[in-house]
Amino acid sequence: MAELTYLGGYPEPLKAQVQQLIAANKLGDVLAKRYPDTHLIQSDKALLAYTMELKNRYLKSSAPLSKVIFDGKINVIKDALGLHTYVSRVQGNKLKAKNEIRIAALFKEAHPAFLKMIVVHELAHLKEKDHNKSFYQLCQHMEPDYHQLEFDLRLWLTWRDIERSAR
Repeated sequence: MAELTYLGGYPEPLKAQVQQLIAANKLGDVLAKRYPDTHLIQSDKALLAYTMELKNRYLKSSAPLSKVIFDGKINVIKDALGLHTYVSRVQGNKLKAKNEIRIAALFKEAHPAFLKMIVVHELAHLKEKDHNKSFYQLCQHMEPDYHQLEFDLRLWLTWRDIERSAR
């Protein structure tokens, strides 16, 4: 039985279905059929442009972003899939704030919908710091299939780990 690290909070019947797909060696096929291609956003500059396009479409009045990058140091299991940081500094008599978004570098090889889901998640933190009802409503406003994509992304991460351990 494969360890379902990324599916901890999901119901047992759903996890059992995932285990059946893994046992039949079909999880990769299901994901490849549903998400056949990868995106072309490979640089930090392209990621910033993509993120700013989404921000300007959905969160025009939110705080500005000072940095958006792919980060190879993010450990998917321990840290997160992406990080939003907010730093306040006093400079003279002014308070300066910086918002940064860091996306795990493994998303350079992901399907476009998965990248969008992660970017939407991190953008939602500009308005809502906690993972509460308002936060998820905002995520769904920016990406109506947010919850399905989050689940499928967790399946993709599970499949990716299985493939890497088989090598």
